Amino acid sequence: MTFVWILQEEPEMARLSDIIECMIKQMIEDNNGSAVISRSVLAERVNCVPSQITYVLSTRFTNGQGYLVESRRGGGGQIRIARIQRVSIADYLMHTINSLGQDLSQQQAEIYLQNFLDYKIVQLKQAQLMKAALSDKALVAVEADKKAIVRMDIFKNMLISLLTEGNFLSNDYGGYGE
Repeated sequence: MTFVWILQEEPEMARLSDIIECMIKQMIEDNNGSAVISRSVLAERVNCVPSQITYVLSTRFTNGQGYLVESRRGGGGQIRIARIQRVSIADYLMHTINSLGQDLSQQQAEIYLQNFLDYKIVQLKQAQLMKAALSDKALVAVEADKKAIVRMDIFKNMLISLLTEGNFLSNDYGGYGE
């Protein structure tokens, strides 16, 4: 699997969290869908503190994003990360929709979109359009305290439309099929 950096304007200027995420995803891919890592060893490898690894795990490897993370007590701080096997794209999208909360930041949206790309849930053009529609720039007219809620509503509707995209003309999308 090759990880596409569509969500970053300049891949060479990637943030440390992006680099850690990519490394972990590559380990998971190289080990047939799961990997055991040591926070301290990985932190040493990327020259950061172990809490940075914890941050990446808690924000980019969640259940809703298709991962199971298990901490192994007494095993030298080892953590097992497994990609949740899914039966279909529809099941993956339904799992994602059901695990979403009430609000969504632009950064969280971009993480979901990157995961959708990595696992071929959406194509590059779809991800780019979704990213643009979910951006702070697109929501500039929305009050600041409501942006994350509106973004979540839009995101959920996008995911639902992906579930029904084969029936686009038969759904009520403003009368286009009439």
